Amino acid sequence: MCVEALPPPSGRLTRRGILAGAAALAGTVAAAAPAVSADRDAAPARTAPGAAERAAGLVIRGGTLLDPATGEVTENAVVVIRDGTVRAAGPRGSVSVPDGAEVLEAHGRWVLPGLVDAHIHLSTAAEARDAVRQGATSARSGSTSFYQDIAVRELARHSPDLAPRLTAAGVFVTPDLGETVLADPDLTPLARLKDGVRSAEALRRVVEVNIARGADVIKTRVNERAGLPEQDPLTQVYSHEQLSEIVTAARRRGKGVLCHSYSEQGCHDAVTAGIRSLEHGAFVGERTLAEMRRRGTYFTPTLTAIAGLAQSSDPVLAERGRTYLPVLKRAVLAAHELGVPLAAGTDSSGGTVRPIGREVELMRAAGLPALDAIRTATTGAARLLGLERTVGRLARGFAGDAVLLDGDPLADVSVLTRPVRVVRAGIAL
Repeated sequence: MCVEALPPPSGRLTRRGILAGAAALAGTVAAAAPAVSADRDAAPARTAPGAAERAAGLVIRGGTLLDPATGEVTENAVVVIRDGTVRAAGPRGSVSVPDGAEVLEAHGRWVLPGLVDAHIHLSTAAEARDAVRQGATSARSGSTSFYQDIAVRELARHSPDLAPRLTAAGVFVTPDLGETVLADPDLTPLARLKDGVRSAEALRRVVEVNIARGADVIKTRVNERAGLPEQDPLTQVYSHEQLSEIVTAARRRGKGVLCHSYSEQGCHDAVTAGIRSLEHGAFVGERTLAEMRRRGTYFTPTLTAIAGLAQSSDPVLAERGRTYLPVLKRAVLAAHELGVPLAAGTDSSGGTVRPIGREVELMRAAGLPALDAIRTATTGAARLLGLERTVGRLARGFAGDAVLLDGDPLADVSVLTRPVRVVRAGIAL
């Protein structure tokens, strides 16, 4: 059965409803507030509560500053943040401290830019707050069931201390939408499809509705899930042709695609179909990694999620995790050695937010040098999200997001799992 060729609804109208949802989540902004554009570059953050008291800015003083882009370490550094943006950073004595600024003393601590979780599922305000407080000041959604991530993105714009700067994926493009057909009236006709979301028309419909709702990227799958014992993660659910249909529909609107994948054939089909990033990818092979390097396709292995499977009380999942984790670590090291760009992502979901620092720790355990492991959650992930001029460094013009650590991450990356303080848009949490 085909889906009627109905145009997607007005994005302007639906985004007003999304903003109302964001206001309800925040509890700080009236639902009748004016709509904000879905273009994240065109929509500056609204004034956060308490901003008047921070008008003079925030100064992080006395710490050891690490620039992931260059590897440069600056002792006794000063970072000046005003209006959510870094205005100056460098050795003490070379940076002027504005009068009246709030001072965050960082003596004896290391200072890094806020981290990026490139694969996370944020469905509630509580999860969004947890992510920020564990150091993920920017993130990319791996999809939600009812467009909660788009509301979280708007929450972050007017209350940056409550949520990470978020690249939203909307709902999953998957054969069986389940209850997600109720996420939008324009998805409900898909419930009649006997074989699920598989035809070109149906695939385009989900992509188009996502974009109409303000999604920044599109999320799909090529394999079944690893986290469900009744599914086989090596079973392929979409063909190369179907994946190409999704990528083409997304590209037509200027959006990239991230793809859940496990089997080598699935990974290869996804990469050659033109996806922007490969997610999980435990059994990705050398031919596919070579193709990823050629195309500039990113690899987001979500080692944290696979390691979590090994701790499951379900014997099927525990065995799956124990089997997949060493294979995935080898794939990560092979990707790094080939020059495939890597991005850190925890795949946190279901109310449990894992620290993005744990993914950096597992990247290091896979064989990456410490600095390169840190880059997967800073400059590397920022490039994947298209935020390389905004996120991933504490340099003039970059976002005023930072993590303060009690130790040297170049000697022990595990300190990233336990940030002492987090700064989000110049707000010390």
